[in-house]
Amino acid sequence: MNRAIKAAAVTGFVTAGLLGLAGPASAHNTLVDSDPKNGTNTATGPATITLTFDQPVQAAASVNSVVVIGPDGGHWESGDISVDGTRVTTPVNPLGPAGGYRIGYRILSNDGHPVTGQIEFTLTAAGAGPSTGARPDPSADGAAPAAAVGSEDGGGLPTLVWITGAVVLLAGGLVLALRLGRDSNR
Repeated sequence: MNRAIKAAAVTGFVTAGLLGLAGPASAHNTLVDSDPKNGTNTATGPATITLTFDQPVQAAASVNSVVVIGPDGGHWESGDISVDGTRVTTPVNPLGPAGGYRIGYRILSNDGHPVTGQIEFTLTAAGAGPSTGARPDPSADGAAPAAAVGSEDGGGLPTLVWITGAVVLLAGGLVLALRLGRDSNR
């Protein structure tokens, strides 16, 4: 029986060691601030949109995009975005109709995964600008569904894989312990 206890103890230590090596998954960037702020009302539209993240954003023109969609479905962004560390900015045309505007973004996270999200604000007084026409919304395409502010897509090894591995390892250790214990009793 002494062997069974030793085998179970060794199995427990090995399992704990493997779970300790698993470590946390890489964290994706999270939106921490914006101008305009999410949910605000404003009488005049912003000249630029600024999104601030918790980690540096990778400058990737093929991935990074920011769009401003008005209540009429028109787009109001007017140029390329720029990345400066944790800040992403894009110029905006003078806004048009009063109502709800949505800012959709897709950026390349510091860990190499794309992150999408959106924020909203309300223009309380109509502006004079015409919409710039239809362009794809990076937070609503088929590959990256619209997401809440700060949401992230999955990445890294799923937790279920680690849990399954630990259960299999524990089961194997238990079988080994029972066999060793049975053999020592003969």
